[in-house]
Amino acid sequence: MTRVRSGRPARFVAGAVLAALFASLFAVLAAAPAQAAGYRYWSFWDRDGAKWAYATQGPSTARPDDGAVQGFRFSVSEDSQDSAKPRGPADFGTICAKTPAEDGKKRVALVIDFGTAQDAPDGETPPKPRTACARVADDATSADALAAVAKPLRYDSNALLCAIADYPKSGCGEQVSGNGQSEKKPTTGESAQGKKDASDGGPSVGLIAGVAAIAVLGASAVWQARRRRG
Repeated sequence: MTRVRSGRPARFVAGAVLAALFASLFAVLAAAPAQAAGYRYWSFWDRDGAKWAYATQGPSTARPDDGAVQGFRFSVSEDSQDSAKPRGPADFGTICAKTPAEDGKKRVALVIDFGTAQDAPDGETPPKPRTACARVADDATSADALAAVAKPLRYDSNALLCAIADYPKSGCGEQVSGNGQSEKKPTTGESAQGKKDASDGGPSVGLIAGVAAIAVLGASAVWQARRRRG
């Protein structure tokens, strides 16, 4: 006599078990603490043809040529890969149209973007983006050009640019959480361009253990289903 197995097919049961387990996995991942959004800071840019390129030198060491276009943007970002670019016109001829050339000096077009309200520190409102043409000595740095048109500037003890035209009035490269709240300033040696400290490096040990346990249960369910079917 052929035995007829009662209940649902083993394959259906295994699928239901796995679906439940993956739902549990999703819940574990969703419960993981939110990671920091990045750092709030001024980024520095060079105009490369029709595009902005993240500067490879800091403004205190870069020495732009006559006719260069450079930009500064205040925003919250993790690193140079996701940093917001300066907005607005970035054409040397337009920006420096009213600043005639002068012997022994060079002209540098600057685009200064104070960012959005979302990136602003608590209680501060970003000024509107603006452009300026700096006429400076031939050997002047980008920092010199910026100081000629956008004082007061503020730097920290590590020569990190903290404020342009007195914006923001406080803070310098501080880390912010996912909701935009300031958490802490990077420690000495950390870049304000988004290096995370160890506490933000990934999921906790408990989260990893939970994921591993769910994976083991899923494998066991599949094995049991195959055993009953065999």
